[in-house]
Amino acid sequence: MSTPNIRTSSTLKTLIISGAVVVAGSVTIAAGDSYFEISKNLEIFTELYKELNVYYVDDTQPGQLMKTGIDAMLNSLDPYTQYIPESDMEDYRFMTTGQYGGIGALIKRRDDKVFISEPYEGFPAMKAGIWAGDEIMEVEGRRIEGMETDEVSKLLKGQAGSSVKVLLKRGEAEPVMHTLVREEIKIPDVPYKGIIDQTNKVGYLKLNSFTQTAGTEVRTAIKELKEQGATKLVLDLRGNGGGLLREAVNIVNLFVPKNQLVVETKGRIPEWDKTYKTLSDPMDSEIPLVVLVDGQSASASEIVSGALQDLDRAVIVGERTFGKGLVQQTRDLYYNSKLKVTVAKYYIPSGRCIQKLDYAKRDSGGKAVEVEEAKIAEFKTRNGRPVFDGRGILPDMAVQDPELAKVVGGLYQEDIFFDFATKYRKDHAELEDPASFRISDALYGEFVGYVNTHEFHYDTESMKKLDELIETAKKERYYEHTQPQIEALRKELSPDRSEELVRFRTDIEEVLKNEIVSRYHFQTGRAKASLSTDPYILKGLEILNNGSYGTILAGK
Repeated sequence: MSTPNIRTSSTLKTLIISGAVVVAGSVTIAAGDSYFEISKNLEIFTELYKELNVYYVDDTQPGQLMKTGIDAMLNSLDPYTQYIPESDMEDYRFMTTGQYGGIGALIKRRDDKVFISEPYEGFPAMKAGIWAGDEIMEVEGRRIEGMETDEVSKLLKGQAGSSVKVLLKRGEAEPVMHTLVREEIKIPDVPYKGIIDQTNKVGYLKLNSFTQTAGTEVRTAIKELKEQGATKLVLDLRGNGGGLLREAVNIVNLFVPKNQLVVETKGRIPEWDKTYKTLSDPMDSEIPLVVLVDGQSASASEIVSGALQDLDRAVIVGERTFGKGLVQQTRDLYYNSKLKVTVAKYYIPSGRCIQKLDYAKRDSGGKAVEVEEAKIAEFKTRNGRPVFDGRGILPDMAVQDPELAKVVGGLYQEDIFFDFATKYRKDHAELEDPASFRISDALYGEFVGYVNTHEFHYDTESMKKLDELIETAKKERYYEHTQPQIEALRKELSPDRSEELVRFRTDIEEVLKNEIVSRYHFQTGRAKASLSTDPYILKGLEILNNGSYGTILAGK
């Protein structure tokens, strides 16, 4: 594609060409008869950009101005089409590989301070004895107070093998300097696997992402579970927002025969019309399989769960999935930047596309609208069960996960769970097996006492509705007349902290248990601690063990 005639000053030329390439790179193939329109608008854009940078009353920061313009243009399409500047390339690499160079720890900010929120198992922070709750005072001599977490994260990250000095403070103790050697941090795609029902030999594995190693990690996990005696499997895709399409195909291939259609992609140009089939013999095409999904299971997770549903190879349990049926591809741009652009939609074996939002249509507020109900089509699984497009993956067996009590949100928001677990870790050197750990009456009483010394606030839906009622009453001039009754109702509806700490003890205990266990057993401990009470897992076990598995897949 030839470059349009661009009138510009030499000082701005490089920046303008860089910005123009972002636009031009995404329209090269689509130019055709509209080439003149593209050229005209590129010339207008560059002229406007020059005039702004030369004449605007304040400093425009040309790079940031261009980034703002690019982001606004791409946001008008869909949230997955993104410009990735060179400065963000490390984050992009992490998204696709799960790898980065660093100390291996999550961090969080509270007020102007930054704390370790959770070290990763087996990595430098954990091996150095760093705990969740430790405050980061300095990194390489730079004071951290007042910094944003992304700034601190960049200081902690670096080339594997390089060292970084981190000054940490634990509670009221004197700060301690740690010299940590950064490692190549690879967040595991499968953070936990294990036998969750010894009697019925049910294996469980959690898949968190679809990076380049997802298929291999799942295969290894299944092999280990079968060696431990597993004869049935639960694959947990909850909260998994997706990743690489090829890895989704590889994981489906573990359970279905060779040369089986898994997904097709169809775009505006033939280059993106592709068919993905299984390429090898399956690991086990007969083992009973339940797949857990929720509203945050998206993209590659929906390819796996949807394909296994369409092929009647697994029972899908949980909530309706997110509904992302769009495929992205990256295009290289100048100056080591990239464009991640939506190029196609994907279609799973029954022929359905599960994309929920139509980004070509917007409501009055500018938000993309859902695919019209009248356009939802019915498809059939291999056994003839009805499935539908346009709304994500509807599970074969729904699980209603009860909403946590509002008091839990209030405690969580104010970091009371976090702080109590930090205190507990200082006072108790060891913790029993996370699978059997329970919050005793004495421990819960200690927690309630701790809560009562701290301020925290939360609103119930009832209180929010009452506030709306008051505003309406004021507009309609009824408030003064009804104020005594409304204030009496407010008093009745206002949350009683002491009462709610008793009423919602079960909800509170579940979060508190996971937080305490993670202080000793990290991510693996969190997974183990939640298994025995998880309603999704309990429903999956019920289906695998009560004889309904085959009946569901047969559509009876």
